[in-house]
Amino acid sequence: MLTATKYDQIYSPTDHDVDMAKTVAPVISKILGRYRQDPEFDQRVQFRDDIGEQVVLPAGALELLQNIMVQMAQGNAITLVPIHAELTTQQAADILNVSRPYLVKLLESGEMSFTKKGTHRRVLFSEVQAYKASIDAKRMEALDALTEQAQELDMGY
Repeated sequence: MLTATKYDQIYSPTDHDVDMAKTVAPVISKILGRYRQDPEFDQRVQFRDDIGEQVVLPAGALELLQNIMVQMAQGNAITLVPIHAELTTQQAADILNVSRPYLVKLLESGEMSFTKKGTHRRVLFSEVQAYKASIDAKRMEALDALTEQAQELDMGY
């Protein structure tokens, strides 16, 4: 029987894990590259170990595994959060790198939707990601405008 995954479980790689990930990530990239070029590629990749046990992974899972290995190779801590996960306000604030009170103000002002479970607010991970993408896009627009302005003023940028 499968049990529910904890959304707040963070994995911090050891130095040994980082070294292994640095070796594994490029291999997974090569495998994905070969399969993407194959017109018969059916979105699955099969692995077989030295005693004949095998597992077939969908290509999407292998791409996710590659991203995990890249992050581990850089020494970054990682976690896996389903898109439909409900986060606490503290978890959502941590993802956005803001304070919890600031996040609560965003929620109460209607900038992000949320639900209440009793007295506790819950925010969908997908909502947090959408808000993050929105503010990131606004930041890029502002940076582009500043860059354009600096070029017009011949500031050497």
